[in-house]
Amino acid sequence: MKNLFARIEKKCSKFAIKHLMNYIIIIYAIGLVISWTAPEFYYRYLSLDAAMILRGEVWRIFSFLLQSPTNSPIFVIFSLYLYYFLGRSLENYWGAFRFNVFYFSGVIFTVLAAIIIYLITGISYTGISTYYINMSLFLAFATVIPDMEILLMFLIPVKMKYIAYLDVAFLIYEIVIGDAATRISIIVSLLNFLLYFFIFMRDKGYTAKNVFRKMEYQRKAASGMEEKYQRQTGNQTVIRRVTRHKCAICGKTELTDPDMEFRFCSRCNGNYEYCSDHINNHTHVI
Repeated sequence: MKNLFARIEKKCSKFAIKHLMNYIIIIYAIGLVISWTAPEFYYRYLSLDAAMILRGEVWRIFSFLLQSPTNSPIFVIFSLYLYYFLGRSLENYWGAFRFNVFYFSGVIFTVLAAIIIYLITGISYTGISTYYINMSLFLAFATVIPDMEILLMFLIPVKMKYIAYLDVAFLIYEIVIGDAATRISIIVSLLNFLLYFFIFMRDKGYTAKNVFRKMEYQRKAASGMEEKYQRQTGNQTVIRRVTRHKCAICGKTELTDPDMEFRFCSRCNGNYEYCSDHINNHTHVI
């Protein structure tokens, strides 16, 4: 299964939406405006209603993404920033294609589950949202980098693995006391996480140590990108820009090929980065 996924990634990675979480946050912001100004409009015309989808309102397959994880003016900034941070971090280390697959497979499974349950029971649950899909981002991030600390409420340093434990406990509690829509959303998001875990995240190269090492390297490289070295030659100033990404095979950088995607190889021993043409087609450095 992993080999099949790698072949699909090699052929389709160019179609991935880069910086996907940026667009998701914008969609949530639009949804917040709708929920604050016309809350009934979402549930009447945009929510995930399987019955209405089968009657021709197919836009609901996508429009239910407008529902923000929270409508609270107090927590909205913290919530959206946290999802942005998690999403961008996962995309940096999985690559745009794999993060696209993780997020959209959760969306697709949620829609399919709602439709299948409607066909079996005749009940259309309109309370299903992407809230628990976003919760699965915690589990994915904590699996990759369990010891990384974040500032809870911008004040309290907490390791991701402890947040993940609380996340799992909360999900179990919600399954026990929640309604059918809640249970469907949680079970689907967990199944999506487990499926992705067994296909990709068990790769031995994606250990906490390796990913944290690459995070530190990228952080230092990012700060170096802002540096400019100048040398006076008569009346001419020579400026040499420091690149942030460089393929270890062909030498391409983000300066020579701005549209190229670069990723570190999890199996190579060292900080070896490759372009999308060579990430799945190179000899691993042992």
